[in-house]
Amino acid sequence: MTDLLPATSDQSDPLIIPQQNHPIRPKMVDSDAAFVMRKLNKAGFSSYLVGGGVRDLYLGKTPKDFDISTDARPGQIRKLFPNSSTIGRRFRLVQVFFKSGKVIEVSTLRSLSEHDLEGPEAVLAPNNTYGSLAEDAQRRDLTINSLFYELENHTLIDYIGGVDDLDRSIIRMIGTPDKRINRDPVRMLRAIRHSARTSFNIEQQTWQSICNNHKKLSLCPPSRIRDELFKDIYGGSASRWFELAVESDLFFAIFPFYRRIIYTSPPKRPSCYEQLHSIFSIIDNVTISADRKAMNALPKYFSLALILLPWADVRFNLSRRQLKGPAAFQLSKSLRKEIDNLLGTQLNLRRSLRQEMVTLLSNLPQFVRLVQNSTCPKWLKKKSYYAKCHLFYDIYNAVVSSQNDPNSLPQLFDSMSKNSSPHSQKRQNSKRKTKPAFSPKKKGGVFGFRK
Repeated sequence: MTDLLPATSDQSDPLIIPQQNHPIRPKMVDSDAAFVMRKLNKAGFSSYLVGGGVRDLYLGKTPKDFDISTDARPGQIRKLFPNSSTIGRRFRLVQVFFKSGKVIEVSTLRSLSEHDLEGPEAVLAPNNTYGSLAEDAQRRDLTINSLFYELENHTLIDYIGGVDDLDRSIIRMIGTPDKRINRDPVRMLRAIRHSARTSFNIEQQTWQSICNNHKKLSLCPPSRIRDELFKDIYGGSASRWFELAVESDLFFAIFPFYRRIIYTSPPKRPSCYEQLHSIFSIIDNVTISADRKAMNALPKYFSLALILLPWADVRFNLSRRQLKGPAAFQLSKSLRKEIDNLLGTQLNLRRSLRQEMVTLLSNLPQFVRLVQNSTCPKWLKKKSYYAKCHLFYDIYNAVVSSQNDPNSLPQLFDSMSKNSSPHSQKRQNSKRKTKPAFSPKKKGGVFGFRK
């Protein structure tokens, strides 16, 4: 990490950068986001493009989301946009919907009451109060995400020193990192995620605070950790995120069962660390390919099963077991119990998702044996889980050997997603041909009875 000193973040007067001195141009702003901002301005309210959208535009990237902040209250926003709804418990946001399926989130500027740097030490204190532009900038997580772009005057507004950190490629928490992490430990995950995505260095004090406070991640609700984890996995830079997460110990705060075996090597296999790095690289390849082709990425249960694969291979010796009948059922039962204990509560995973993970892991020994013997019975090919389990084996084979090309796996997944279950597809086609139980054209009513 970099040795740069933390920037001061108590600027009362913002740095206002005119259009000629920054790279963002009005035509770069999404047309629907621009429509929302102009309508708010026309109604007498201020509006600003905020957060990651401003960061990405400044860096010359195309943002995935365009979020807007305004001094209008949620009720006033709703009146302006009938095609909207209000979400959020701790702080209410308005989602504006468009015919294309796009959703623009509009939030009211927030106060410092929740994240006051000098306030009482509490994790996630309640907050439903509104504030000024300066307060809203102070309560954000990272300096590079605290910028505001004003469409009316085409100006960039910086209260925290975010532009300087963007120019110097630095990830820095706003305020005192220890206090900010104590208020919301999820900020640690966001810091390393943005470092992985942008290839920016994490400022020294921020990095040290993350390393010292990684255990506090357990103070957050499991659902929040789960949601942030999936953002990390499907951000297109999961392999770099994995490196930072292990180095900071955050990875072990989420997956504690890997701490003792992370550098363990199963017989004739790469170490768990090397396998996991390959797995996250493969997830990146599939995610990027899926984004380009406008297709779905790997399902969540599939990615989680891949992350558990090196652990399961060490714990249950999956790749070397020859199981049939009751033994195979017992393996499935043991896997389910351990996954429930290790991740069920830790990440608040749905039961159906956990069962899908068990299906992939418990069937791996069978696929290893069949491929080695170059046999595959017809009954297995008819199973609903055949395609995904075969893909799971292909990824496993790519991870533990150097003979397969991981870059070919996106095409394999594409074909699986289009035809995931030949047997179930056949059943669906047959269902379409089935006649209804009764016909409304008959005068006798339902099943011959009079109406």
